[in-house]
Amino acid sequence: MPKPVLGLILGAILGVLDGFSALFYPEAAPQITEIVFFSTLKSLIAGVIIGFYARKVDSIGKGVLFGGVVGLIFAFLVALAPDESGNHYFIEIMVPGGIIGLILGFATQKYGSKKPQTA
Repeated sequence: MPKPVLGLILGAILGVLDGFSALFYPEAAPQITEIVFFSTLKSLIAGVIIGFYARKVDSIGKGVLFGGVVGLIFAFLVALAPDESGNHYFIEIMVPGGIIGLILGFATQKYGSKKPQTA
């Protein structure tokens, strides 16, 4: 499977899981639909970006590092939005976002297929 497609699919799966992990915080339950949607969208976009990077650079270490950075950047952008009481949840959003980026970086490098060479 091409690396960007693998990043897209794995990003969607991990994004859903990340979104539902918000249920560990009972105060987030009323907003779970919105949380799951945006977490999935964030991980989809990050997965595609990481997949395209993995297609250009063939290094697991660089892929994992890039994935972690992209995951943290997207998680930071999401964490900037406050909840209705004005609170920001940087740690609660950025830690899982960074971990998802690391997983995506590793998986796209390790298990994605390289772009076919043209003769």
